[in-house]
Amino acid sequence: MVPVDEDRVRPGRFKPWRGSARVDPTETLSAARNISEDLNDGLAGPRARRAVKALRHLLGVQGLGMADLSGATMWSGQPSADAATAALLEEVLHTEAPSGRPPLVALPLHVNDELAGVLVISGDAKMAAAKEATALVVHALERGRLEASADQAAQAELRALRAEISPHFVYNALTVIASQVKSDPDRARDLMLDFADYTRYSLARHGEYTMLSDEFHAIETYLALQRAVLGERLQVQVRVAPEVLAVAVPYLVLEPLVENAIRHGIEPRSGAGLVQVRGEAEGNECVISVEDDGVGMEPEKAKAILAGRGDAGSVGLANVDRRLRSVYGPWFGLVVETEVGAGTRVVVRVPRFQPGVMPQ
Repeated sequence: MVPVDEDRVRPGRFKPWRGSARVDPTETLSAARNISEDLNDGLAGPRARRAVKALRHLLGVQGLGMADLSGATMWSGQPSADAATAALLEEVLHTEAPSGRPPLVALPLHVNDELAGVLVISGDAKMAAAKEATALVVHALERGRLEASADQAAQAELRALRAEISPHFVYNALTVIASQVKSDPDRARDLMLDFADYTRYSLARHGEYTMLSDEFHAIETYLALQRAVLGERLQVQVRVAPEVLAVAVPYLVLEPLVENAIRHGIEPRSGAGLVQVRGEAEGNECVISVEDDGVGMEPEKAKAILAGRGDAGSVGLANVDRRLRSVYGPWFGLVVETEVGAGTRVVVRVPRFQPGVMPQ
């Protein structure tokens, strides 16, 4: 879930129809919020009919309808004459301007400066209340589009992370496995199983979240393959506290950090290098660190990478940082500690329990 901009939904400004019975302000606010939630998937969403009904009751009118750009109208209550309604809808869809007057009005629904549909009110509603109802619907549709765009962006970043699996690494891993088929068939078999696990986890379709235990298993298979490729040049150490294994985290959030440590920290240096991965609980938070004693980098370069201005090989760090901030808030992004010649340490800090973050 991305944070909802509450300023875009202003239920407090909504004034119930003056001709209705005594209205409890708390109930009015609650109804406005429910209408906003029900329209989150758009005018054709599965809960749109419930929103139409609730909005009619909130206004206290005889009939209320919402039409999409095709003119198909979803009604609650008693609609006005079909011919009159059709004429108003046609006019609004062509002119994008309000049409009619009480007891039958049709108001355009402009979402991000584009016509998205029409609100039709049949009954003695005040025009001020009708305009407030229109604003409520528009805010709900805008928020729905914003959240849908954020979800699409998150999925695109996941696809980008999958696409970043290095062809060079895959080629080297398969070459090493093939070289051991005759000399050490048991070792070759184990590496092939690791390779199958790695590709299955990295490339298969997953939900948005997974267990930290699955992320650590993926890391271990990846490191086993990299040790087979790099031999004595790579040393690894993985330590994870049992109490954090069941923590839910965004899918594919740790492997890019380990890959970055090896590709940009260990491989460019001469001699052997060490990659350490740790996971532990600190109060209500889970802290994971990926540290290497490789070549390091200028702190300013690390800032550029997190801002999305790094080279193509570092895109994974920026993607992970954005996904963490989107899920948990801006204070839960990556922390990078580095200096030229002093290695790099990347820290991930997430809540151990976060509403809505569950493996799927």
